[in-house]
Amino acid sequence: MSNDHQEDIKQFLSLMENVDERMKGTFQNMHHGYPTETLVRFLKARDWNVQKAHKMLIDCLQWRIQNEIDNILAKPIIPTDLYRAVRDSQLVGLSGYSKEGLPVIAIGVGLSTYDKASVNYYVQSHIQMNEYRDRVVSPMATEKYGRHISTCLKVLDMTGLKLSALNQLKLLTTISTIDDLNYPEKTQTYYIVNAPYIFSACWKAVKPLLQERTKRKIQVLQGCGRDELLKIMDYSSLPHFCRKEGSGSLHHSSNGTIDNCFSLDHTYHQQLYNYIKQQAKHMETSLPIKQGSVHVEFPEPDPEDTEIAETIESEFHRLAEQNGRHLTAKGSSTTLE
Repeated sequence: MSNDHQEDIKQFLSLMENVDERMKGTFQNMHHGYPTETLVRFLKARDWNVQKAHKMLIDCLQWRIQNEIDNILAKPIIPTDLYRAVRDSQLVGLSGYSKEGLPVIAIGVGLSTYDKASVNYYVQSHIQMNEYRDRVVSPMATEKYGRHISTCLKVLDMTGLKLSALNQLKLLTTISTIDDLNYPEKTQTYYIVNAPYIFSACWKAVKPLLQERTKRKIQVLQGCGRDELLKIMDYSSLPHFCRKEGSGSLHHSSNGTIDNCFSLDHTYHQQLYNYIKQQAKHMETSLPIKQGSVHVEFPEPDPEDTEIAETIESEFHRLAEQNGRHLTAKGSSTTLE
């Protein structure tokens, strides 16, 4: 790191000494013993502009306080059947670790429907997975691999992506904005796998809008990406949809054990859900755990995110019109995927 950046960090640390005690408390809960590394993430997100990074962090801390994010891991989604419905329609899971010890987060973009619960439950679930990653998963990896681990890899499965995905664009933009503003620079690389034509067309339109820093993080792999991913992780850590061509997001292994890291029955989700229920018991010793979603204030999307969402929407409409003309010409009833 350059001397200029060392000065930026020093200046940022100085500014943080002046925040009130409540903000210092939530910052401590957020940095998990690594305050400098946390400041560096916010500096990177704002291209090393100290004033902008400081404002970003202050806004993040205020968001955490106002929405009681420090306590969100003590608020389970109940009953279990409702949580299972969320898991079945919001396909996210931890499949393992890279050879360097980074958590590998698998996301079933194409087959997630987000139609089994209210938006608030999906946002609550996403933030809980973020917090569990930062408070439990990353610290365990740090201890196991003997070096500070605060980032992850994400493998995005586009299997089943259809034009109807446009219906989830608003929710996905909300979740993306929450991550961008409050969990910046947490993902080292995004790997896109099983990409159909519709993704390729959108990617071509969206790519020029992305900042260079973001573009460098995204790798579109051929097919299921197995061979490329095996260079950075063992087979056991490969998401199930990367293990063979055409495996798809919803398949289980054939040996009778659950191998789908999206499923509530997977070890990761069982541990996460049990952890949340245990935290709830500690906090609500004399009161029953209440049913109901946590209402988190949704931040205003970044203008860049808005432009990207509008471009995706425009591209989807163009593809739909193109498909409509194709179907009329062919007299066919096939669906563009």
